[in-house]
Amino acid sequence: MEITFLGTCSGTEPMPDRKHTSFVVQHRGGVYWFDAGEGCSYTARLAGIDLFAIQSIFISHVHIDHVGGLANLIWTMQKLEGRNEDSWRSLAGRTIPVLIPNLNVWTGVLEVVAGPSASFDPDFTLDADTYIDGVIYDRNGLKVTALHNRHLGEPDGAKPWQSFSFRIEAEDRVLVSSGDAADVSELEPLLDGCDLFIMETGHHKVEDVCAYLKEAPVKIGKLGFFHHGRAILADPDGELRKAREILGDGVFIADDGMSVEV
Repeated sequence: MEITFLGTCSGTEPMPDRKHTSFVVQHRGGVYWFDAGEGCSYTARLAGIDLFAIQSIFISHVHIDHVGGLANLIWTMQKLEGRNEDSWRSLAGRTIPVLIPNLNVWTGVLEVVAGPSASFDPDFTLDADTYIDGVIYDRNGLKVTALHNRHLGEPDGAKPWQSFSFRIEAEDRVLVSSGDAADVSELEPLLDGCDLFIMETGHHKVEDVCAYLKEAPVKIGKLGFFHHGRAILADPDGELRKAREILGDGVFIADDGMSVEV
C-alpha cells in the first residue's frame, strides 16, 4: 500500500506549502481517506489521486484541522461525478462508508454542502456512522482497527470516546496513524509489527517521541512525523536531525504531497 500526505500541518494559522491534516492510503486500486483538513480534495485532485476510487472515509476526531475540508471533499466528489462520462470509473450507485466519531458534526457538514437550497442529492450514498475500539473496516484486503486516545479527554459516564488512532493493515504490511494523541504510550497496543508509524507533532516534541520508541517493548520499522507543530514548522531540518540522532535514518518529516510505500 501507498500513503500520500495531503496536509501535514496542525491546527495553526495558514502556513506556506502546508494544509491541515489529511492523508490517503491507496491499495489494490482503492483510495481510503483519513481525516479531511482544509484543501484535501484540491491537493488530491492535482496530485492525480483518483477520487472515483474512494472506498471509505475515516475521521479520527472532529477538530476543525481534521474536518475543515470534509464538506468540500464530498462536494468535489459530486461535481466530478456530475461531469463524468466514463461509466467504468463512477461513483454512481455506490455506498461509501464515512466513519466519524460525532454525527452532529456530520449533519453540519451536510448542511454546509446543501447550502441555502437545502439540497444535496448525489448519485452515490454516504453512509455515516460512529465507531468504537476494534476492527471498524475490513474489505478488499484492507483492515482498519481503531483505538481511542485521550486527546479530547476521558468521556463522562457512558458517553463514547471522541478521538481515535488507527492501525491500517493490507496483506503483510502495517501502517499506524497516531491521530492526535495525549501520549505516545497510548499507541503501544497498535504498534506491534508496524512497518510505518506516523506520529503527530502538534502536541509532542520529536525528541520525546523518539526517546520513548527507542526504549519501547514494541519495535517499529520507519517513523514519519506529520500534523506538525511549531518546532517542525520553524525548523524541519533541525528537528529531523534531533530525531535521527536518537533513532537513525529510518525517520522522516512528511511534506504535503509526499508519497511513501509501506
